[in-house]
Amino acid sequence: MSVHEILSSESELTHMIGAQQPIVLSTRIRLARNLRGHPFPGWAKAPQRAEVASLCLSALGRLPKFRRAHELRMEALPELERAALVERHLVSKELSGGKGGAALISRDQTVSVMVNEEDHLRVQVVKGGWHLRAAWHQAEQLDDALGTALPLAFSEQLGFLTACPTNVGTGLRASAMVHLPGLCLAGHMDKVARALGQDGLAVRGWLGEGSDAAGNIFQVSNQQTLGMPEDAILRHLSGWVRHVVEQEENARRKLLETEGERFVDRIARAFGLLRHARLLTSAESMASLSLLRLGCDMGILPEERRATVDRLMIEGQPAHVQLRAGTELDSDARDARRAAVTREALGSFPEPTAP
Repeated sequence: MSVHEILSSESELTHMIGAQQPIVLSTRIRLARNLRGHPFPGWAKAPQRAEVASLCLSALGRLPKFRRAHELRMEALPELERAALVERHLVSKELSGGKGGAALISRDQTVSVMVNEEDHLRVQVVKGGWHLRAAWHQAEQLDDALGTALPLAFSEQLGFLTACPTNVGTGLRASAMVHLPGLCLAGHMDKVARALGQDGLAVRGWLGEGSDAAGNIFQVSNQQTLGMPEDAILRHLSGWVRHVVEQEENARRKLLETEGERFVDRIARAFGLLRHARLLTSAESMASLSLLRLGCDMGILPEERRATVDRLMIEGQPAHVQLRAGTELDSDARDARRAAVTREALGSFPEPTAP
């Protein structure tokens, strides 16, 4: 299957399908699973990884959700295509650069399974907006089907066995990707992140562990998987996400009240840069698009324009820009291409106005 086919089709992330909560961009459920009797990928030899890939892909291909799915072998893909899959949040950076890795991605891109990453199987369900229970229900159904089709490594005492001890137990990572420009502009984000960390939640950047919070976008997820049932993990995360959303809403209202025209001017300046820049770096693009998205949320720009901003955030990433250009580009050429695409996409946008 062609990566270009995946990138050219609509997805939960690029079009925010079903997204009703502007602050929560998406919800993700990820399950770590391994096959009984097979060494973990990090310890396996090439023939063993190949055997695991064959077993897993064969079993997954028989499931209804993966009929006509995209099956991708990482080592068969050019580096640029693998990077674009990482930018699209369909595979991890670890899988894209590892040996013997593969991925199966559903046609609607809501479900993907990574094979031979840190674990034999990493099952991922992504929903646009805040839909934690719906994402969990879909992941649980898929997990049950996998448990029937494959011999999963499980201990009655510990739960699901994983390569990293931090995933032992449920193997569940539940997360929300949240857009928090209000808290960042108000200087409160560090305090919020510390509070989340002290209560067992991880706060990471746009592309997960080790990445920056480009565009004021953060991933909030659970850290504990052992000794805590799935429902408790989901309730814990849900409570904190509701609290973070309330804090962000309060920060936005206060900024609008205290800054007034200066607040609208922030949005207008970002809009002017994006509409007229001839060179646009990835960092500049994400920072300015974040402010445009905030403008859509606050009535400074039409709310229905938010989907275009969301799409530009994904498609402005370096690998996406080059793949759409059809060739590898140096940094200046990427910045010129990004600027041109952005100018065209925003051409029909109205000017920002006070709400």
